[in-house]
Formats: sequence, C-alpha cells, structure tokens
Amino acid sequence: MTTHLNIDIVSDVSCPWCIIGYQALNQALSNLAAEIHGDIRWQPFELNPQMPKEGQEITEHLTQKYGITEQQAEQNRAAIKERGLSVGYEFGNRGGGRIYNTFDAHRLLHWAYESGKQTELKLALFDLYFQQSGNPSDHQQLMAVVERVGLDRLQAKEILDSDKFAAEVRVKQQHYQAAGVTAVPAVIINNKHLISGGQPTEVFEQALTQIAAEEQNL
Repeated sequence: MTTHLNIDIVSDVSCPWCIIGYQALNQALSNLAAEIHGDIRWQPFELNPQMPKEGQEITEHLTQKYGITEQQAEQNRAAIKERGLSVGYEFGNRGGGRIYNTFDAHRLLHWAYESGKQTELKLALFDLYFQQSGNPSDHQQLMAVVERVGLDRLQAKEILDSDKFAAEVRVKQQHYQAAGVTAVPAVIINNKHLISGGQPTEVFEQALTQIAAEEQNL
C-alpha cells in the first residue's frame, strides 16, 4: 500500500542548500517509490527581502551578512559545490556573482502551481541562478525561463508588470515565519513534521519511512 504525503518545501531560489536538499529528497522519494508518494509544493522564503534590484556582489554580501572572511566564504562555496555533486547537481562558477531580490520569482512560482508546473519552474530558476549566473529579479530573464518550461510568457509579463500574487506570497511568507521557519530549506510533511536543512538522502529516507509508518497507524 502506497502512503501519500504532502510535502511543502519552504525555500528561496538563491539558496544553494535548497537545491541540494531537494535533490536528496527527490532521491529518497525515488528509492521509496514503491511505498511512498510525495506531492511537493514550494513555499516562499526570501533570504534577502531588502535586497535592491541591482543586487550585491556575492562575496561582499556573504562576508557582511555572516561576519566571515573572504577565505571562509570561498571555502564554504567549495564545500557547497562538492555537496551538490554528491546529489547530482553541478553548481556553476559563481565567482564574481551577485545576490539578488527574488520576490518576483516567488510570485511566478505561486502562479505556476495552478498549472502543475511549479517544480519545473523552481528547478529552472535554480539553474538560472546557480548554473547560468542569471538574475532572478530581471523580468526578461524570468520570462525566458517561464517560456522554457512551457508556461505562457505573456501571462508571466502581465504578472510581473503588476503586483499580482504579491499579497498571496506575503501571506504565505508570514505564515511560515509565524510557524518558526527562520532558515531554509524547511521540508514540512503533512503540515506537522519538519525536516530542516539540506540533509543527506539517507536522512530523508529514514524520516519519510518513519512518518509514513506513523500515518498508516493513525
């Protein structure tokens, strides 16, 4: 008997641990496919909600925000790159890259859910930022990504040129902040089980198996 789990992933498109965590979660779901089916929905979180459109140079940003040295920032980046490869995701060379505002990307992700293309769009936005050194606040780049995953470019332009879905995204952000989510990724199963951080595949497998067993016994 297959157990169906609702999986909310609270994340940002500029969070490297979010794509690492998703890759590991996806591997776990694949390994457990005979027993567990996960319905994934992405929920909004902004790592840098006050970031202006032009963004900030990434090393400058990391050293200021976390109080680390440039050397430490580079070591962290190398560790993330290695961890990404371990779960099948290759980060591009982000030396000289920038941190951007991601609110408009979250508005498009909210819209994409209704079309059943949310995960496709989310993964394409990760690729835009991490592999192509793209700017997820640039409307032309966002529309190109939308089109690439089979969504309507003109509809996306209409959303981006307005404040459509802004209120809905902010309500969701506030909901998860009020629930205590302060760091991402936060993987929430059936609205009650939290798995924090970009955990290894084995950790997700163990957690999913345990949660599925509990659900079966309810």
